Amino acid sequence: MKQMLLKLVAVGVIASAVSVPVFAEEAEVDPWEGMNRSIFAFNEGFDRYLLKPATLGYKAVTPDVVETGVSNFFGNISDIGSFVNNVLQAKFEPALNDFARLTFNTTIGLAGFIDVATPMGLPETDEDFGQTLGYWGFESGPYLMLPFFGPSTVRDGVGFVAESVTSPYNNLEDDTLRYSLTALRAIDQRAGLLEAERLISGDKYLFIRNLYLQRREFQVNDGQLESFDDDDF
Repeated sequence: MKQMLLKLVAVGVIASAVSVPVFAEEAEVDPWEGMNRSIFAFNEGFDRYLLKPATLGYKAVTPDVVETGVSNFFGNISDIGSFVNNVLQAKFEPALNDFARLTFNTTIGLAGFIDVATPMGLPETDEDFGQTLGYWGFESGPYLMLPFFGPSTVRDGVGFVAESVTSPYNNLEDDTLRYSLTALRAIDQRAGLLEAERLISGDKYLFIRNLYLQRREFQVNDGQLESFDDDDF
């Protein structure tokens, strides 16, 4: 997943450098840009003064093997959502892949802290409800920046709400454990972006917006990105 993000950031760097018109008219893609930029500025402040310092502190005191184990643990939980959404998309072979990942990583991998499935040839499929909606033909709708959670679209926002309701974290009865796991997951995800953010250039808001939309297109279309014609350059 982290390697995929780095590759897509690199694509974004190239696209930004040559001013490739990747998307449709900005008014269609981002009609709420003023509001989105305000929320983006709020998120940047939250990241600068709280989330990123907490993430750097976490990385400083956490051994690499433990950090990898934490990432694997949350990845194993994410495989539950991938399994459900592959079934909803009638992608039964990837769903069986997810089920096998869950079985091996939860048992042999000690609750997912050790990823034994990937070396066995069972890769992550990384599906979510927003992708399921896209698979069945729902348009993404306008770009939407969410407070704390970052870039989204109207379609992905609906998917986010659905996943929040069914999330294993949100269904924990112990408030302390629920909040602790949510915070640790946010720090783990932020740690995975520390290297990628060094590649961001130009208008950070536009860069992240275009990269997010391109990544979602990539995911909804199962790894197929729209190719660029020579005239685009």
